[in-house]
Amino acid sequence: MCRNIKVLANFEPPATPDEVRASALQFVRKLSGTTKPSKANEEAFNAAVEEVTAVAHRLIDALVTNAPPRNREVEAKKARERAIRSGRPVARLGGGQRQSSLTRIAAASDRRRQCDATCATFGRRAPAVRRSGDT
Repeated sequence: MCRNIKVLANFEPPATPDEVRASALQFVRKLSGTTKPSKANEEAFNAAVEEVTAVAHRLIDALVTNAPPRNREVEAKKARERAIRSGRPVARLGGGQRQSSLTRIAAASDRRRQCDATCATFGRRAPAVRRSGDT
């Protein structure tokens, strides 16, 4: 539920109001345990989002650092590389482009080779591969 809460401090260009509000919304969703409040709780939920957004803006503006500002593209690339190394799927690339079919096939082939090697090490047969169209 909180995957959209990202580091927003020390970026060039600075975080946009929409990014800060999106993080505040995710934070309030996590605290409340709901993604969409009931009608009875909607007013309190929305007020909490606005308050957290205001506090987040004040925090980001008040932080002082000696580190050079981070670049969004570089940070996104590092995150994609970490995801690929850990075997998590990479849904989107920069600019809203989807991961190519060849990249997905290569990753699946790598995982299959690792599985085959592990099974061979422990003297087990690798599970059969189901292909689309097989019944």
